[in-house]
Amino acid sequence: MGRDKGLLDYHGIPQREYVYNLLDQVCDKVFLSIREQQLETVPKGFKTIVDQNRYKGPFNGILSAFDAYPDVGWLVLACDLPLMTLEALQQLVVKRQPDTSATAFVSPETGEPEPLACIWEPKGLEKAKAFLQNSDQKSPKKFLMNTDSTLVHAKDDQVLFNANSVLDHDIVKKKLLEREGS
Repeated sequence: MGRDKGLLDYHGIPQREYVYNLLDQVCDKVFLSIREQQLETVPKGFKTIVDQNRYKGPFNGILSAFDAYPDVGWLVLACDLPLMTLEALQQLVVKRQPDTSATAFVSPETGEPEPLACIWEPKGLEKAKAFLQNSDQKSPKKFLMNTDSTLVHAKDDQVLFNANSVLDHDIVKKKLLEREGS
């Protein structure tokens, strides 16, 4: 995208604030996962967890949160899913299976778990740490594909549309206008 996707405006506010507010409706506590250099840009009143840089890729934020609070499940939601809705998050929460490693939405395109629209359980995150230490794979998706995850098919597949380019941004804006018109 060429810029911080968390600062893009799809809903009248920066996307990271939109996601934070969505999660606040289904979680007891919400945190922004950020890099240290982003800390001074976080709005007042928003709780944060700074990435500890002990892990590679998306696992860095997920496991930094787990290191801070190891005894809770983490509903992880990427800021590049701008069509995510409260209804979809409620569906994921209702389908949660705390006795598995994670409860994840399934990508409608690939049939694979979406690790950044997922509830990660403490036992799963312990397994993920071992996976990272004992594997050449560093992908949360690969981990979820090879562990005891609960997979959930979103009622509206559009909520998993990943906006990673300027063209994607334009597509999302158009879809949001269509939603408002319905």
